[in-house]
Amino acid sequence: MIEAQHLDAPELAALLHFYADAGVEWLVEDEPVDSFAAFEATRSRAASSAAAQASDAPSRTAPSRQTPAQAKSSASRATPAPQPAAPVAVPNEQAVAEAREVAARARSLDELKEALGNFSGCNLKLSALSTIFASGSLASGLMIVGPMPEPDDEREGVAFSGPPGFLLERMISAIGLKRDDVLTSMLIPWRTPGNRPPLSHEVDMCRPFIDRQIELAAPKALLLLGNLTARTFLGANGNIHQLRGKWHSLTFGDKTVATLASLHPSEILKAPRAKAQAWSDLLSLQQHLKG
Repeated sequence: MIEAQHLDAPELAALLHFYADAGVEWLVEDEPVDSFAAFEATRSRAASSAAAQASDAPSRTAPSRQTPAQAKSSASRATPAPQPAAPVAVPNEQAVAEAREVAARARSLDELKEALGNFSGCNLKLSALSTIFASGSLASGLMIVGPMPEPDDEREGVAFSGPPGFLLERMISAIGLKRDDVLTSMLIPWRTPGNRPPLSHEVDMCRPFIDRQIELAAPKALLLLGNLTARTFLGANGNIHQLRGKWHSLTFGDKTVATLASLHPSEILKAPRAKAQAWSDLLSLQQHLKG
């Protein structure tokens, strides 16, 4: 078995990245802990203590005679106090309504970013390392939205980081765009535990924030990448291969934005044959931005 102390810095960094990508969120102890034995020992000590107290009780407390009035008074004092009610979970509908209200109050992207950072209605925020918000600029007129953060995005705190981000930069540079001139964001601002698909109510809670980002940014063109993103914004059930390549006019508040769906860079990395479809979409996007 190779121990961490035998690894050099690059090897250790690669190992930690591997663990993070696999969904490991904390490290174990150096030595194994037998939790079952610890529980049994604690239960045995508690049982012994209770038995000792029971055996000592008669010798410490002598029975006393009480009048009926005193007995009634003692019984009333011995009545246990009511226990505090368990915290009530906020219904999903209420959290969605709150998200809409909070997002609508923001008058700028900076205000919206602060509002999203303070929003506590979605439990995904509790396990996430960072909150992904719109970054870059609209110098090119293009905004790109992906589905949800991947491990590299979460570590960097920026949408489309790591290998998918590098590929995205090459893709848009092929049509004359720079990464710094494009605004990028995510439909879901927090990475889900284990990269599981987000639940429907989680999408509903996050939707008002990305809608408001698009409305405030008012891009000339919106590029949706991936299955989840396309299905959510286009209201369709098909896969990205069926939804890509067609222009739509979507409304965000009082803004109408020309929208195109295409393949996510992660999918292209897994299936290089899809490059032809992605290239066709990029050419269509280039033509629209020049028009």
